[in-house]
This record gives sequence, C-alpha cells and structure tokens, in this order.
Amino acid sequence: MTTARYRPSWDLALDPLVSCKLCLGEFPLEQMTTITQCQCVFCTMCLKQYVELLIKEGLETAISCPDSTCPKRGHLLENEIELMVAAEIMQRYRKLQFEKEVLLDPCRTWCPSSSCQAVCQLREAESQGAQLVRCSACSLEFCSSCRDNWHPGHTCPETPPVTSFLSRESSLFYKSDEDEGPIKRCPKCKVYIERDEGCAQMMCKNCKHAFCWYCLESLDDDFLLIHYDKGPCRNKLGHSRASVIWHRTQVVGIFAGFGLLLLVASPFLLLATPFVLCCKCKCSKGDDDPLPS
Repeated sequence: MTTARYRPSWDLALDPLVSCKLCLGEFPLEQMTTITQCQCVFCTMCLKQYVELLIKEGLETAISCPDSTCPKRGHLLENEIELMVAAEIMQRYRKLQFEKEVLLDPCRTWCPSSSCQAVCQLREAESQGAQLVRCSACSLEFCSSCRDNWHPGHTCPETPPVTSFLSRESSLFYKSDEDEGPIKRCPKCKVYIERDEGCAQMMCKNCKHAFCWYCLESLDDDFLLIHYDKGPCRNKLGHSRASVIWHRTQVVGIFAGFGLLLLVASPFLLLATPFVLCCKCKCSKGDDDPLPS
C-alpha cells in the first residue's frame, strides 16, 4: 500500500508577483520584460505602449529606460524594440533613426526640394564651409550651408529662407511677417518646426526645448506660463484667460498635493516599518520549518 506524500499549502502557492514601475500593478514574471542594458523590469504592456508612443510622436531615436531614476541610464536595443512593436511602427523607427543620422552627419545633407528629399553627399574636405551640392536625384544645385540655390561669390543669408522647405502650394500662402510665418527654427538646436494651429507654447521634438513661438524666449522653467502676462507676448498664448488660470491651479494643486501627501503619510510609514519587518521575519522563519513526516 502506498501513501501520497503530504505537500504543505505553501508549496502550492503561486509564483511571486513582480511590480511594474510604470502602472504600479503586480504581474507574474512571464508578463514582464527586462531591459538588457540596465536590468530594469516593467510589464510588457506598459513598455510596449511607452515605446510605441515615442516612435509615433517621433520624440526619440535612442529609446531610454522609462524609469527616470535608472542608475545605469539604459536604452532599449533595436532587437528588443522589434520584438515589441508592429512591423509598420518598426519601419517608422528605422526611418527616424536614418533621418537623425543624416542630420548629425557633417558629410550628408537633405535635398531642399520638397518634391525630392533625397540624401546628398558633401565633399569631406570642405564639409565645414559652404559648397556647391548637386542632387543626384533631381539635379538641383544648392548651397550646403543655407540650402538656398547656389550663389557663387555671395555670402549666405543669416537665416536660410523657409520657403525652400515648403511645398510650392504652401509657399504661395507663406507670410513674410516673423510672427505669422508657419515655420521657424528651434532657438536651441536650430531644427525647423512648423506650427499649423494651437497655442504659442512650443516644444521641439528634437531637443525637448520649450519656447514661445512669437519671441522664441525659453519656457523650460515657466510652468505657470507667466511669460504671457506681460510684454509683447501678453495674451498671445492662444487660450482663454479662464483656461490659463485653470492650468495654473492644476500645477499648484499637484505640487501642494504631493507635499501634503508626504507630510501626512510620513508618520504612518515610520510607525508601520517595524511591523512590516516583523512580518517578513516571521514569514522567512516559517519557510525554514521542517516538513511534517
């Protein structure tokens, strides 16, 4: 006669759950994804949505770990991204990568023709100065420095004409007024930005710099948008006064709420710490008990 071996209840317990730093939910290990470079762990669904958002918005080409306090400042590898997103999103990611490579390469530039947009090679020995560039796709000859039509014997204009970056239809409606023009350059990284509608608070997708569309003044530290209360940009934000006041109330409320929450919760956390440690000690002691025979 054989008897079944007794199995204590804790042997039948489920695998431990892992907490996700993004949604704060707890999931089994098979629903989590570990970033290779930094070993930070997130639930696969949250990490997928995070990566897709950055790619769709064109915000990043080097996708960093979503944990702002990541000690290793890790980045997702291309094969990790490919396993996570759909084929069309991965294709857009590779396109963004290529555009960033061309932007940073001193020996390559884009053809300024809106109907072409081919990549043109520059002569490496003269890559620092203005030189004649002939597009191999459309045969357009332009200046490598200002991207205007080639102008031998003449210096480049201080600011390249934005009409060369517009389609023919759009350039017909382009206004030369500095405030009303639809395209300007980011005051920090000099990338061209087009504004079709919305408020005057702009954020460059390339360098994340926030600035005013009209005067190009930095708004990185102006959380309350006080810049639009005085000066030449007064009341030019593009929102009603009530919505601006509501925005400021929300910002102040968030900071005040966090401060109040920390103030109220800190005594309870100090009181609860000994009980948590005691419970953990009891649990570990229970796991070491011998099995009944």
